[in-house]
Amino acid sequence: MTGWLTRHPAALSEEKRAALKNVLAHCPELDTAARHVRDFGEMLTGRLGPMLPAWIDAVDASQLPGPTNFAHHLLRDLDAVTAGLTLHWSSGGTEGAVNRIKKIKRQLYGRAESELLRKMILLQ
Repeated sequence: MTGWLTRHPAALSEEKRAALKNVLAHCPELDTAARHVRDFGEMLTGRLGPMLPAWIDAVDASQLPGPTNFAHHLLRDLDAVTAGLTLHWSSGGTEGAVNRIKKIKRQLYGRAESELLRKMILLQ
């Protein structure tokens, strides 16, 4: 179910789409949650950050525990989340470099001095 709800509807086969539609027709709460998930996915892919406060209000009005909790956590730093959903900048390159360095460090833990670690990082 989770996979069906989090995937783009076009990525589902006809059979799975029909099964999802059947399940959602029998559970109004799940249908509401699925709508919130799809709306949030649209905000993510379409860089629609300014829509976030309205989405949070809609989720809050639905009174579903999971999505409401998630929405309330987003409110903790609304400006940053809105910027993340709006701006085209990404820290993906930096995160990739940090993860690569951590991987090398884990591989060499207890086996090498800092000079070898430095060379391994600079060579790769």
